Amino acid sequence: MNRPTTLLALTAALLACGCSLMPAYERPASPVPEAYPAAQAAAAAPAAADIDWRDFYADPKLRQTIELALANNRDLRVAVLNIESARAAYRIQRSELFPAVSASGGGTAQRTPATLSQTGSSNVSHQYSAGIGFASYELDLFGRVRSLNEQALQNFFATEAVRRSTQISLVAEVASAWLTLAADRERLALAEDTLASRNESLALTRRRFELGATSQLALSQAQSLVDGARSEVASYRALVAQDRNALALLAGAAVPDELLPERLSDSLNALPELPAGVPSQLLERRPDVQQAEAQLEAANANIGAARAAFFPRIALTATAGSASASLGDLFGGGSGTWTFAPTISLPIFDAGARQANLTGAEVGRDIRVALYEKAIQSAFREVADALAVRGEVGNQLEAQTSLVQATAQSLQLSQARYARGVDSYLEVLDSQRSTYVAQQALIGTRLARLVNSVTLYKALGGGWSASASS
Repeated sequence: MNRPTTLLALTAALLACGCSLMPAYERPASPVPEAYPAAQAAAAAPAAADIDWRDFYADPKLRQTIELALANNRDLRVAVLNIESARAAYRIQRSELFPAVSASGGGTAQRTPATLSQTGSSNVSHQYSAGIGFASYELDLFGRVRSLNEQALQNFFATEAVRRSTQISLVAEVASAWLTLAADRERLALAEDTLASRNESLALTRRRFELGATSQLALSQAQSLVDGARSEVASYRALVAQDRNALALLAGAAVPDELLPERLSDSLNALPELPAGVPSQLLERRPDVQQAEAQLEAANANIGAARAAFFPRIALTATAGSASASLGDLFGGGSGTWTFAPTISLPIFDAGARQANLTGAEVGRDIRVALYEKAIQSAFREVADALAVRGEVGNQLEAQTSLVQATAQSLQLSQARYARGVDSYLEVLDSQRSTYVAQQALIGTRLARLVNSVTLYKALGGGWSASASS
């Protein structure tokens, strides 16, 4: 067996006997109950995370608005670019598992003066060389490089989870902003109708005052209602403009008028009620939880690299090629040359730097454990809160609808009694205020019910679509 073959066999044997000092990863126990407090047993249905947002949101205008946001939103664009950056970092780190092989060639010419020449006359010497080899390749006997590679890989997985989490949040934010705009437009329309109605009432009251059929107080009260309605109209116009600006920011571009809602719909999707499932599903469905776990695994791998720093590091440098004094004889017989230069570095004293680095890595892992548990607890709370609202918003909507009907009937009765002279105009004014407030509150309750559906869909991990982001 020749020397190069012996060296290769030795290198392979050293690599084969390498070990890893990275601690075995164990997923921490879930720090939340096994069931949601407001969850109810549901029939078999697809999980929210398995429902594409195009299937969840039924309104075509809303779907097109979400498509616009996915194509132009800057936060999502940054998340995608961060993935590419993390992928490049992982590839750089992974390359250290293999020797970097390179070819080289060169030539030198040197003139020796007569005073220094052994022959007593000046001469020019030449030397040419060509070779291939690798330099400073570390034998990963204790898993330092592999631990760093695992750390880079888990950081890449975490960054990819951030992208999915960003898209899920963006879809929910666009849907909520779109619904808020619809509600405020409906509130504006109600305020404008109320202003027109109160202007008519003010004109009628003014004629009655001129005829002496009513008092100055009634006229002043009617005028105050008109002024209040004018203020409401101006306020809702400003809100609608702000809602459009917020929606444009999320979409990353101006949203065309034909995609904007005219009023708040009573339904958001054509799907049955979303099943909550069990909290353990969040470990597999929520990308923010997956991100926290990937970062925990990266911190765990970093401990392996810190432990390996206590052991010797062996690096190899080797080349093989040809050398000659004549360019024409560079690849001729007998011109072969090779070098093999192993180096070993053994830590002796560093004033506790390596131990401090290991301690820091272990503390970093403990921090990631706490952050992972917090991510699960936050996810659990989001789902539990959404379920709590879902359980009561239906009753609230029913009660508010009944209140609107009751106040509308009270307004009709008070107007009739005022026309017959039974009640004062103050009763009419109170009924008008109550009806208007009840109608505005009903719009808010309808909005809360729809936004709750969006929130629950997001909290359960719904809103991701790879085809929309690829």
